Amino acid sequence: MVELLHSSEKSLHLLLIGDAVADTQAWLDALAGAGYACHHQRVNSGTAFRSALHSGTWDAVLAAPKLSRFTAVTALRILRELRLDVPLIIVAEVDTANSAFELMRGGARDVVTSDQLARLAPTIVRETAETRERADHRAALAMLDESEARLRALASNIPGMVFQLQRDAKGIDQFLFVSEGCGPLLGLRQHELLASPRRFFLRFVAEDRPGLERALAESIAGTPLYWEGRIRRDGGTKWVSLRSLGRYLADGGTLWQGIVSDITGSKEVEAALLSSRAQLAELSSHLEAAKEEERERIARDIHDELGSILVAIKIEAALLAGKLPAEPPALRTKARAIEGLLDQAMSTASRVARELRPGILKEFGLPAAIECQAEDFAQRTHITCRVESSEYNADAEAAEPDENTSLALFRIVQEALTNIAKHAHASLVAVSLRRANNRIVMEIRDNGRGISDDDMNKPKSFGLRGIRERINSLHGEFEIAAAEHGGTRLLLTVPSAANGADGETMRSEEEPQANLF
Repeated sequence: MVELLHSSEKSLHLLLIGDAVADTQAWLDALAGAGYACHHQRVNSGTAFRSALHSGTWDAVLAAPKLSRFTAVTALRILRELRLDVPLIIVAEVDTANSAFELMRGGARDVVTSDQLARLAPTIVRETAETRERADHRAALAMLDESEARLRALASNIPGMVFQLQRDAKGIDQFLFVSEGCGPLLGLRQHELLASPRRFFLRFVAEDRPGLERALAESIAGTPLYWEGRIRRDGGTKWVSLRSLGRYLADGGTLWQGIVSDITGSKEVEAALLSSRAQLAELSSHLEAAKEEERERIARDIHDELGSILVAIKIEAALLAGKLPAEPPALRTKARAIEGLLDQAMSTASRVARELRPGILKEFGLPAAIECQAEDFAQRTHITCRVESSEYNADAEAAEPDENTSLALFRIVQEALTNIAKHAHASLVAVSLRRANNRIVMEIRDNGRGISDDDMNKPKSFGLRGIRERINSLHGEFEIAAAEHGGTRLLLTVPSAANGADGETMRSEEEPQANLF
């Protein structure tokens, strides 16, 4: 039976074990006098005690030391069997106090004698507080164990090695945690790394260790570390990436937490991709060289053979026209028309030959070839094209670019002018050529409709791709964007020599531009 003795803000739930109701009532009266409302239940057998423990939650068990049917020793044994942390307090008569103290060895929390029942309330309060603290501690430990179990399960399923590395103020390293991934990655077991962190660093090839140390030092300030290096494994090498965050500890040490992953596969793919790109670049260069050889051959055939034939036809036509009679006049008119067509054919053949292989490029240099190309472009398209190369020609001591560089720049001008004629709807084109810091800087601008991102990203925008490929082959830089006042602006810089000598990258904002518009 559960009884409520007194109503108060302070309440206790107690199990009382005693033969005499008068004895247990004295305990309750002492607690009521201390201001506690007690929800209590009296039990006098092991069965009743077990049932009460299962049916409710109790702050404490109060028991007399010697009972006729159910003793405190039995109660302590039942509490241990059920693994319940409920404090059992012995309330003993004065003459039995010594024997009651022996029960504390069996698990009783305290002994209160009948002449000191004023101690009963504070004893219960103290023991219940300690019980709650023990319960909180067990719960915290259980949560910690659960968190560690989740962490270990997560770490064991992450490809690579999860780690916590601590370096004390003296520079001595210690792994606080290493996941099971260290085995497949490094060929070392967890206990080996925990016992000797030096084995981890010795796994890296000697050339990469200084870089790893620098990367670790730089990451202490909170900057995420991303470092790649090589480790020795199975008689060869593997590429790994190390990602971590570092922070200072209060004792002057450092702590890094991160993961080491195997990136050998991605490195092999990257190397294969770079090799493929290099092969494509070589193929592109070879095709360009073959194309230039074919252009030179065609240009030579046009100039030497077709040009000679056209000149011979022109001479024969002139001779024939001179022998025609005055009447009828239509014959002389027809002859002059034929001579005019021959002049046009000879002019076209000459222009085509120049575009295929400009001889003026070899004889007079890049500025003259670009000016000649601009004149042909203006005559053909009726678009004004101005060339400014005074700054380029002003540096008389500067060496002329090699043949490949000059030819590539000339072809870029050709391609740019062709694009302008096809797409820009411009009425004016300006080409600027200058030299600065051992580099050639060329700018091409027009006043047309401009260029959009969609235009630059067209799948079949082979003209711009060709320009980029030529610039890349010369180790130069290329930029194309809408001009400040409308139209399109193309800016490129290349080294003066074919070996790609380093030089400061020129930008239009830093150099005054000739105003050709």
